[in-house]
Formats: sequence, C-alpha cells, structure tokens
Amino acid sequence: MTLKLLNLNTSRGKLQYNICGNHKPNVVLINGGSGPIEGWMNILPEISEFCSVFSYNRFGVAGSDKPLEPQDGLTIVETLREALTIVGFEPPFLLVGHSLGGLYANLYARRYPGEVAGVVFLESSHPKDLSLGDYQGKAVKTINKMLTVFDFLSPHKKFNEDKYVKETVGQIEASAEFPDIPVYVITGGKENRMIPDIVQKQRMQHQMELLSLSRYSKHISAPKSGHFPQFSEPKIVIDTIKEGFEQIKRNL
Repeated sequence: MTLKLLNLNTSRGKLQYNICGNHKPNVVLINGGSGPIEGWMNILPEISEFCSVFSYNRFGVAGSDKPLEPQDGLTIVETLREALTIVGFEPPFLLVGHSLGGLYANLYARRYPGEVAGVVFLESSHPKDLSLGDYQGKAVKTINKMLTVFDFLSPHKKFNEDKYVKETVGQIEASAEFPDIPVYVITGGKENRMIPDIVQKQRMQHQMELLSLSRYSKHISAPKSGHFPQFSEPKIVIDTIKEGFEQIKRNL
C-alpha cells in the first residue's frame, strides 16, 4: 500500500492527512505524541478494506506546519474536528487513540458525544499516569528539566503537545462524563525492565480503570507487545478495530 499524503489548510495551519477505504462508520486514527502517520502502516492496508480511515500528522510532525500556539488537548481536538469537517469525513466515528492520542480520544468523546460511537484505547495514556512521574529518580528529572530549557531555542518547540499534558488532563477532568459507548482497551503485556515494577503495576491498574468509562467495555491483552502493539501484534489491533466497527454498525 502506497500512502498518499495530502495537505489540508485549517484555521491554525497546514496539516498532512490521508483517507483510505470506503465503508462507514468512519474510523479516526489519533497518533501518540509526535507520532507520524507511517506508524499505522502495519494496520492501515487491512482496516481500510472494511472501513474508511482518516489519519493525519499533528502540528510539528513531518510535513505539517509547526505549532504557533500551545498544543493542549482542547486545541488538538478542535483542530482535528475542523479538519474532519473540511474534508467531509462525517460522524459517527470510531476513534482509535494510541498513547497520548488516547487522552485526545477521551476528551473528544466527552466534548462531542454525539459524534463518537466508540473508542479504542491503544496502549493509551490515562489521566492518572501523570502521577507516575513521581517515581522518577532525581537524575532523570534534572535531565528532563534541562532539555525543556533547550526547547526554547526553537520557538515552536515550546508549544509541543508534550508540554501541555497536565493541561489536557485538567480539560478531561473538567469536561462532561464519558458517553456510554463501546470501549476497547488494548494493553501490551510485555514487561519493560527499564521501568520499575511499581510503575508498571500502577499503570496496569490505570489501564483497567479505562474500562469503567463505559458499561460496554472490553480489555484486550497484547502479550508479546510493549507500547506499540500496532507494530508487534497488528492482528490484535486490526481485529479489535473490526469488532468495534461491527458493533457500531449494529448500534446505528
């Protein structure tokens, strides 16, 4: 499959995007932090056979414009919604959010429940994951602080989304309740020896808490995967998206 990237002019700047497939309901892929469209290539060819898929590069990624304002969750959700409207990609949507993209899917569903018919949280960030930073050693925290200082040498970097995760979490907490729609939580089961056991256990608990967002929720384990099941076990991700797609079709 050759991925053709198109340019889209939004009120906040130019975005690169791709649409493939021709079956509704429509699926929207939301990348993890700074992740490019190409990160979906292991699943895009197959899911586009049974659904229509919108994928894109957020500001600051690949050929999309550099961000000119803080990229907090609300800004990202409103930009995505504007882009979908411009290209005529109509709701209801099945949102697939990987990592940090899971926070944006979470926020989108709360802000616009009438437009979201289901969510796949793919190794998704949870609002409570912010607390996991408390387990970082002093050396790691010092290095991270130094790196943020260097970001300001490149003006656009100070607006990058990773600087506004706390604001995004606050926006989720201030929004309406999550709608009672199908929710699928895919979690990698492979342990990372670089991460302390207590952090891994706490994060897994947060993954289980995502299931409480809806009465219609399901947990899917990707036992051979770490943070990127779409790379290491694409069939699990494809099958989950297909299950969500079929469930939404039955609910419409």
